[in-house]
Amino acid sequence: MSTRWLYLVLTASFAEPSHAEQVDKVAATVNKDIIALSEVETRAAPELAKAAVQADPKLRTDLRQTALHQALDLLIGEKLLETEMHELNIEVSEQEIDLGLEDVRKNNNLESAQFEELLRNEGYTLASYRQFMRKHLARLKVINLKVRNRVKLSDEDLKSEYQRWSKSEAGDVEIHARHILVKWPSASPSSDEVEAARKKALGLAIEARQPGKDFGALAKSKSDGPSAADGGDLGFFRRGMMVPEFDRIAFAQRDGEISDPVRTRFGWHVIKTEERRAVPPKKFDEVKDQLRERLMRSQLEKYTDQYVKELRDNAAVEVKI
Repeated sequence: MSTRWLYLVLTASFAEPSHAEQVDKVAATVNKDIIALSEVETRAAPELAKAAVQADPKLRTDLRQTALHQALDLLIGEKLLETEMHELNIEVSEQEIDLGLEDVRKNNNLESAQFEELLRNEGYTLASYRQFMRKHLARLKVINLKVRNRVKLSDEDLKSEYQRWSKSEAGDVEIHARHILVKWPSASPSSDEVEAARKKALGLAIEARQPGKDFGALAKSKSDGPSAADGGDLGFFRRGMMVPEFDRIAFAQRDGEISDPVRTRFGWHVIKTEERRAVPPKKFDEVKDQLRERLMRSQLEKYTDQYVKELRDNAAVEVKI
């Protein structure tokens, strides 16, 4: 059983239809509570959309049923946690809701107006999302009370996790690269402006490949980027540190190779991959806090699944779809 109810993200998968009671079809009963099919379909909406485009009818049907039952399991788990919330007299303050909303807004890098617009696009009003937030935070309080004390981590657990982690990191590399950037002439360039910038970048790529040409000197005189003063030097970096389009080409090239123009949101880049080197894994003391957090999250997921299963085994749950 998944534990998506543990985490706070802004997504349509958390939508809670306000008129579910008007739908005749009942997907499940949990003690005296009803879960309507409309709720399940709303929760499963992203997966149902993927299933709908499958050409094979049998695969489409199988994917749809899997999506519905996974969503229903989540909703049943949430109902059971809400029952516990009431029995434990758990309350959530308005201040806690405000902080929760602020966390969601910041995690999505949104200004207040953008946040409210996104809520509207997901079918929420600010008031209805506050209500969702109240339930979500209450469920987290139940988990903290009933599950967190089951999580135990020893030094040996951390050292074992470090051994697994360091083996997975052993093949990692970083590269040293330079680039020449041809910026867009405006914030919203026309297709003609984009093409003109591409042609300029292509000319610079051809020039940079000429025998004996100093790429750094060319970048210093022609690049529009902030690294121009350093001859376009970006130093060493690992995968994922640059925008994806740049990253993909820079790491795919051989040492000394110069790319054709690469388009990113900044403009057109001509990239020279200078060299690459193996990256030794960080030492245990450098990553132990990160590993502890990862292990704690993993254990919390496992024990939350276990706890919800215990609640379900002791509840009157009837699935009707």
